[in-house]
Amino acid sequence: MVKDFFYFGIELSHYPEFACVASCFAVIYIGCRMPTTGERFERAVAIMERLRAPGGCPWDREQTFDSIKPYTLEETYEVLEAIDNRDWPELAGELGDLLLQVLFYAEMANEQSSFSIDDVLDRLSNKLIDRHPHVFGDVKADTSDQVKRNWEALKQEERKRKEGSPEGDVTDKGRSILAGVSSKMPSLLEAHKLSSRAAQIGFDWQDVEGLFDKLHEETEELREHLKDFPAPGPRPQGRGIAGSGRTVVPEPLQARLEEEVGDLFFVLVNIARYLSVDPESALRKTNRKFRRRFQWMEDRLRETGRSADDAPVAELESLWQQAKAHERDAEEKST
Repeated sequence: MVKDFFYFGIELSHYPEFACVASCFAVIYIGCRMPTTGERFERAVAIMERLRAPGGCPWDREQTFDSIKPYTLEETYEVLEAIDNRDWPELAGELGDLLLQVLFYAEMANEQSSFSIDDVLDRLSNKLIDRHPHVFGDVKADTSDQVKRNWEALKQEERKRKEGSPEGDVTDKGRSILAGVSSKMPSLLEAHKLSSRAAQIGFDWQDVEGLFDKLHEETEELREHLKDFPAPGPRPQGRGIAGSGRTVVPEPLQARLEEEVGDLFFVLVNIARYLSVDPESALRKTNRKFRRRFQWMEDRLRETGRSADDAPVAELESLWQQAKAHERDAEEKST
């Protein structure tokens, strides 16, 4: 009789909760209870530990906190893409990939005795309870706005405790209201969070028309700087090697242009904030729309044995309008 039973690389004899599988000699739980959520999570933690252990996966064992960071960002965007596509089966898989990042970091931290996955879970649970006193305590909050105000006040108190501020010191004069907004996040998201924080103390436009006025002002400032642009002025790069034929712009002017374009982006982010639109998500959807339409154009050209490089600009513009019309027709038929 087989003494040890392995399930996805885990020696089940080491885990009593999986004894039913070993006894049944099958992955399917025939006549046995299904594992709980906690047991499933422990199994994932055990798999990660096994991959990093001596004799585990060489690639996983080589990874560091820094080498894993790009994958974390990639998996996050794949989660967002699955949500945008309303692809729920795919989302389940992508969330698993994102959870893997958490398990990876926690295992590496545990190996160097910094913290463990237990610490991660404890801090998460405690934070959720502490930040929701209207659910787990006696605080009253009947609206989302009240919840947000309570949330910010609680975060401020937490920051004071971390910094060792005296009890009752509610001024917190030494700390910027913008503290805690990471400069490592995508720039559109950072701009949204910075302006939202400033708006909490009333530093904001009174209405959306003021934002449109600001957008016009920033546009005019950019136009003013373009008067110093070398002749014949800004032009699209021609076909061929990227960068060929580009006008050489003096460095001081290039710096001013970059600043003004950044100001335009910042105003647009604030317009999005006023309209309760996530700028990152909005731009991502526009990118996908452009990709979809452009690839439709390429498909039509491919049907004639050509590529986009072979078509004159006038034909590309005509195909672009056809692509838009094709999408409108498809949307009307689906409604």
